[in-house]
Parts: sequence; structure tokens; C-alpha cells
Amino acid sequence: MPRVGNLRHHHYTQFVQAADSKLLSIALQPTTHQGTLNAEGSRFAIVASRWNDSLVARLIAGALDALEELGAQEKDVEVFRVPGSFEIPLCALKAAESGRFDAVICLGVIIRGQTPHFDYIAGETTRGIGETGLKTGVPLLFGVITAENVDQAVDRAGVKLGNKGFEAATAAVELANLYREAFEKR
Repeated sequence: MPRVGNLRHHHYTQFVQAADSKLLSIALQPTTHQGTLNAEGSRFAIVASRWNDSLVARLIAGALDALEELGAQEKDVEVFRVPGSFEIPLCALKAAESGRFDAVICLGVIIRGQTPHFDYIAGETTRGIGETGLKTGVPLLFGVITAENVDQAVDRAGVKLGNKGFEAATAAVELANLYREAFEKR
């Protein structure tokens, strides 16, 4: 019987042509994997820049709050401070390659100035964090704020629009559990 796929609304429905030429719909029911929000027993590295420290400190506090709320123990979290956001990817790579951490949370604040410097730093930081995650297979979470101005950065560091450190740490817990539960050999 010929099969025709129909991808819509994030569901895959398979149609099979029956002997009487009618199309029958068979909705696939795949196994769905989703990580739990439980940090117990997992280890986390936080790599954070010192540049724009008053804002990055808020991101670190948000990340630590999330990890504590989700059950992480103090002994299972280490913070690594680097001079600026450009240095985050290499430190994150070393943390990920060490085998000591289930996820690495990358935190920084890059604010646009009057020169193209912002574009270079933001682009290379983003690329480096992404490449490190792909190279190591360790979840690296992007909690680096890239903002047009100080007001936008302040809002994203916990005043109005949530705390990107808290969000990145929550995602780190979920991904660490997802990867462990779905991909580790049992």
C-alpha cells in the first residue's frame, strides 16, 4: 500500500490506501521524551563574565535561585568568572570537557555601543557557546543578554521581563535530565 505523509500542526499523520481505494488515517503515537525539573544529583557549571558585573550578578543570582528551587546542592554547583563575554566559550569548553558537569550555564551582558564591537563580541560569543555544545555533547545554556541599551539589559536581568539566568538554569536542569534519560545507555 502506498504511504503519503502529511506534516501539519507538529503532528505527523500517516495515510494508508485501503483495498477499496479509501484513505485511512493512522495517527502515530511516538514516545515523547522531556526532561524533568529536578536538579538533585546533577552537577552544574556557571560561566559568567565580570564585564557589566552589576547586571551579571543578577543573572548569577537568578541561576542559583533556580538551581536551589529545583533541588541542587551547593556542592554540585561551581561558578567560573571570566573577564568578558568573549571569554565565556573557552571556559565553558573546558568545564564541559572536564566531565565534571551535566550542564554548563553561560551568563553575560553585552550592550550595544557606538562601534561595531558589539556585533563582533555578541556574534563570537554566540558561535562559541553553540559550537562548544555541539563539540562536547554537554548542554550549554545561553544566558547571555544582548541588548541595544542599558534599560533593555536591566529588564532582562530580572526587573521587568524575567531573569535570563533563572531561565537558563531551569533549561539546564531540564536538558541534563532529558539527555541522561533519553540517550545514556542503561
